[in-house]
Amino acid sequence: MSTKTFQLNLQADRIEMVLAHHRLAAQVAGGVVTPRVVRFNISLGPSVKLNKLTALAEEIALALGAPSVRIQREGPTVQVEVPREDRTQVSLARLCAQMTRVPEATALLGMDTSGQPLLLRLASASVAHVLVAGTTGSGKTALMRAIVLSLARFNRPNGLRMMLIDPKGSAFDVFRDIGHLQAPPIRKIAEVSDALEKLVAQMERRACDGSDRPKVVVVIDELADLLQTGGRAVEQSLVRLLQRGREAGIHIIAATQKPSSQAMSSVMKSNFPTRLIG
Repeated sequence: MSTKTFQLNLQADRIEMVLAHHRLAAQVAGGVVTPRVVRFNISLGPSVKLNKLTALAEEIALALGAPSVRIQREGPTVQVEVPREDRTQVSLARLCAQMTRVPEATALLGMDTSGQPLLLRLASASVAHVLVAGTTGSGKTALMRAIVLSLARFNRPNGLRMMLIDPKGSAFDVFRDIGHLQAPPIRKIAEVSDALEKLVAQMERRACDGSDRPKVVVVIDELADLLQTGGRAVEQSLVRLLQRGREAGIHIIAATQKPSSQAMSSVMKSNFPTRLIG
């Protein structure tokens, strides 16, 4: 038995000792190890109420020598989530290397709560366009870079093109030489307005032709700043792309600190069906 397996079994035994001490008909029934936490699945007896288990969170944490634990229910499964002492960062390169097949126009975001790769399929009707929101330092730019990198990793340039809009000039410059770009990262507002107008015209041509290829992904850093400086012309082009772009194979991914009504119109916000919060 490995040291890691022994430690996991020891933690499971300690959880069951707390449950037995309080005479709860419950036991550990497997679990999952992720880079940052261990989730133990708890099998509850038919007479055990969930609130009795959640009331034991502090006692379980004390028995495990952990700063805290989280007890939650996901569907029919009750879990005790314990932070790992040896937790590690999730490596995007390692995750990409593990993926053998990824659908077209799909980005790899990281790992989900079960430790499985978390995919964002832009062509899905429930996704289409994505708004990434979060305060300064929350990781918006890092997430956007991961999206761009994974899209480039899993799609050929002739099947997917990208337009990177970077008003501050610091988010996407590292990607200026990848073969998927329609042009180098765009910084100047006049160039942004012109590029979006051309993309709207391309969308309309595709609508007439019934075409949606190659896929085009527009990635925008600091959307609120762009709307403030770009004015009505930029906003109108973006709204048209958001409303009709999916059928033409055009998708918008935008990051902002302020997804408020002052920063963007309700029409624009309503056309971002998928939102990622940092």
